[in-house]
Amino acid sequence: MAIPIDPDEVEFSAIRAQGAGGQNVNKVSSAVHLRFDIPASSLPPDVKARLLALNDQRITRDGVLVIKAQTSRSQETNRAEALQRLQELVDSVETPPRPRRATKPTHGSKQRRLAGKARRGEVKALRGKPVE
Repeated sequence: MAIPIDPDEVEFSAIRAQGAGGQNVNKVSSAVHLRFDIPASSLPPDVKARLLALNDQRITRDGVLVIKAQTSRSQETNRAEALQRLQELVDSVETPPRPRRATKPTHGSKQRRLAGKARRGEVKALRGKPVE
Protein backbone atom coordinates (compact mmCIF):
# COMPACT_ATOMS: atom_id res chain seq x y z
CA MET A 1 0.00 0.00 0.00
CA ALA A 2 1.73 3.14 -1.23
CA ILE A 3 1.52 6.28 0.88
CA PRO A 4 0.11 9.06 -1.32
CA ILE A 5 2.09 12.31 -1.47
CA ASP A 6 0.08 15.50 -1.26
CA PRO A 7 0.87 17.61 -4.37
CA ASP A 8 0.50 20.79 -2.29
CA GLU A 9 3.54 19.77 -0.22
CA VAL A 10 5.77 19.47 -3.28
CA GLU A 11 7.45 22.57 -4.69
CA PHE A 12 8.73 22.64 -8.28
CA SER A 13 11.13 25.08 -9.88
CA ALA A 14 12.20 25.02 -13.52
CA ILE A 15 15.91 25.34 -14.22
CA ARG A 16 18.12 25.00 -17.27
CA ALA A 17 19.32 21.49 -17.91
CA GLN A 18 23.00 20.56 -18.03
CA GLY A 19 24.83 18.82 -20.83
CA ALA A 20 24.58 18.80 -24.59
CA GLY A 21 21.54 20.13 -26.36
CA GLY A 22 22.68 22.93 -28.63
CA GLN A 23 20.83 26.22 -28.50
CA ASN A 24 17.82 24.55 -26.88
CA VAL A 25 19.72 23.94 -23.64
CA ASN A 26 20.59 27.64 -23.39
CA LYS A 27 17.07 28.91 -24.06
CA VAL A 28 14.63 26.52 -22.41
CA SER A 29 14.30 25.77 -18.69
CA SER A 30 13.22 22.16 -19.08
CA ALA A 31 14.94 20.61 -16.04
CA VAL A 32 13.00 20.47 -12.78
CA HIS A 33 14.02 20.79 -9.12
CA LEU A 34 11.53 19.10 -6.81
CA ARG A 35 11.68 20.22 -3.16
CA PHE A 36 9.87 18.22 -0.48
CA ASP A 37 10.03 19.34 3.17
CA ILE A 38 10.00 16.05 5.08
CA PRO A 39 9.40 17.36 8.65
CA ALA A 40 6.53 19.60 7.50
CA SER A 41 4.89 16.91 5.35
CA SER A 42 1.76 14.91 6.16
CA LEU A 43 3.62 11.58 6.09
CA PRO A 44 3.29 9.31 9.13
CA PRO A 45 5.91 10.07 11.83
CA ASP A 46 7.66 6.71 11.52
CA VAL A 47 8.05 7.12 7.74
CA LYS A 48 9.40 10.66 8.27
CA ALA A 49 11.96 9.33 10.75
CA ARG A 50 13.13 6.60 8.37
CA LEU A 51 13.35 9.09 5.48
CA LEU A 52 15.42 11.51 7.56
CA ALA A 53 17.66 8.65 8.74
CA LEU A 54 18.58 7.76 5.15
CA ASN A 55 22.18 8.50 4.25
CA ASP A 56 21.19 10.32 1.06
CA GLN A 57 22.99 13.37 -0.29
CA ARG A 58 19.70 14.70 -1.70
CA ILE A 59 18.37 15.37 1.81
CA THR A 60 19.60 18.67 3.31
CA ARG A 61 20.36 19.29 7.00
CA ASP A 62 16.95 20.96 7.33
CA GLY A 63 15.24 17.79 6.11
CA VAL A 64 14.36 19.06 2.64
CA LEU A 65 14.59 16.46 -0.12
CA VAL A 66 15.78 17.92 -3.45
CA ILE A 67 15.36 15.84 -6.60
CA LYS A 68 16.63 17.06 -9.97
CA ALA A 69 15.11 15.62 -13.14
CA GLN A 70 16.56 16.60 -16.51
CA THR A 71 16.50 13.51 -18.73
CA SER A 72 13.72 14.73 -21.02
CA ARG A 73 13.42 17.88 -23.13
CA SER A 74 9.88 18.30 -21.83
CA GLN A 75 9.35 20.03 -18.50
CA GLU A 76 6.15 18.06 -17.84
CA THR A 77 7.94 14.74 -18.39
CA ASN A 78 10.73 15.80 -16.03
CA ARG A 79 8.15 16.87 -13.45
CA ALA A 80 6.43 13.47 -13.66
CA GLU A 81 9.79 11.68 -13.37
CA ALA A 82 10.75 13.70 -10.28
CA LEU A 83 7.39 12.89 -8.64
CA GLN A 84 7.83 9.21 -9.48
CA ARG A 85 11.33 9.17 -7.91
CA LEU A 86 9.96 10.87 -4.78
CA GLN A 87 7.19 8.25 -4.56
CA GLU A 88 9.73 5.42 -5.00
CA LEU A 89 11.88 6.84 -2.19
CA VAL A 90 8.88 7.12 0.15
CA ASP A 91 7.76 3.60 -0.79
CA SER A 92 11.23 2.22 -0.04
CA VAL A 93 11.00 3.34 3.62
CA GLU A 94 7.28 2.66 4.04
CA THR A 95 7.74 -0.74 5.68
CA PRO A 96 10.01 -0.85 8.74
CA PRO A 97 13.08 -3.07 8.48
CA ARG A 98 12.77 -6.49 10.08
CA PRO A 99 14.62 -6.67 13.39
CA ARG A 100 17.72 -8.81 13.38
CA ARG A 101 17.65 -11.86 15.64
CA ALA A 102 21.00 -12.89 17.05
CA THR A 103 21.90 -16.49 16.26
CA LYS A 104 24.83 -18.68 17.19
CA PRO A 105 27.10 -20.17 14.51
CA THR A 106 26.37 -23.80 13.70
CA HIS A 107 28.80 -26.59 14.59
CA GLY A 108 29.51 -27.20 10.90
CA SER A 109 30.32 -23.53 10.22
CA LYS A 110 32.76 -23.51 13.17
CA GLN A 111 34.47 -26.65 11.83
CA ARG A 112 34.77 -25.18 8.31
CA ARG A 113 36.22 -21.97 9.73
CA LEU A 114 38.84 -23.83 11.78
CA ALA A 115 39.74 -26.10 8.84
CA GLY A 116 40.27 -23.03 6.63
CA LYS A 117 42.47 -21.40 9.28
CA ALA A 118 44.56 -24.58 9.60
CA ARG A 119 44.97 -24.80 5.81
CA ARG A 120 46.06 -21.17 5.65
CA GLY A 121 48.54 -21.76 8.47
CA GLU A 122 50.06 -24.71 6.60
CA VAL A 123 50.51 -22.58 3.47
CA LYS A 124 52.26 -19.88 5.48
CA ALA A 125 54.45 -22.41 7.31
CA LEU A 126 55.68 -23.77 3.98
CA ARG A 127 56.95 -20.33 2.99
CA GLY A 128 59.80 -20.45 5.49
CA LYS A 129 63.31 -21.71 4.88
CA PRO A 130 63.66 -25.49 4.73
CA VAL A 131 64.71 -27.12 7.98
CA GLU A 132 67.72 -29.43 7.69
